[in-house]
Amino acid sequence: MNPAANLSFIELVMQASLLVKVVMGLLASLSVISWYWIFRKWFQINSAQSKANRFERDFWSGGDLDLMYQAAAGGRFRSGGMERIFEAGYREFTKLRGKSHDNAATIDGSRRAMRATYQREVDDLDAHLAFLASVGSVSPYIGLFGTVWGIMNAFRGLSNVGSATLAHVAPGIAEALIATAIGLFAAIPAVVAYNRFAHDIDRLGIRFESFIEEFSNILQRNLR
Repeated sequence: MNPAANLSFIELVMQASLLVKVVMGLLASLSVISWYWIFRKWFQINSAQSKANRFERDFWSGGDLDLMYQAAAGGRFRSGGMERIFEAGYREFTKLRGKSHDNAATIDGSRRAMRATYQREVDDLDAHLAFLASVGSVSPYIGLFGTVWGIMNAFRGLSNVGSATLAHVAPGIAEALIATAIGLFAAIPAVVAYNRFAHDIDRLGIRFESFIEEFSNILQRNLR
C-alpha cells in the first residue's frame, strides 16, 4: 500500500505520535478557550462603550446631579463604568461637604474615590487579556515543537526503509506540520483580538479619566 495514499486531515491526526497528539490537543484547547474569552471581552467592551455613551449623553444634558446620583445608586448592577465613577465621586463629595470646610480636601477626596473606582473598572476590562496575549505568543512555538518532534519521528522511521522516497516521508512530515497549522490557528485570532481590545480599553480609560477631571471641575464650581 502506498503510504502517501491517504493524507486526509483526520487520518494524519490519528496516525500522529502520542506527543504530537498531546500538542495538538493542547493547542485545540487553547484555541477554544481563547475564542470563549474573545467573545466575552467583545460583548463586555461593547457594553461598556454603549453605557458610557448613554451616561455622557444624560450627564451633559444638564440634569440634576442629585437625581442622577440616586438613579446611579439604584441601578448599581446595570450601570456602566462611567456611571459608577460618577456615583463614587458624588457620594464622597456629599459626605465630605457636610463635614469639612476645606474645599480642596473635599475635591481631593472625591477625586480619589473616582480614581479608585476607575482603576477597578479598567482592571475588570483588562481581565483575561493577558491570557490572549500568552496564547498569541506561545502557541506558534508549541506547534513548532510538535512539528519538530513529528519530523524527527518521520526521519527515524526511514532508518527501517531500504529505499526512502518522498512517498515514505510525506505522511510523517504532513502530520507534523498540522501541529504548526493548529498553533497558528490558535495564535492569530488571539493576537488580533488582544490588540483590538487593548486599543478599545485604552480609549475607554482616556474617556474615564477625562470625565473625572471634568466632573471634578463641576464639583469645584458647586462649592464656590
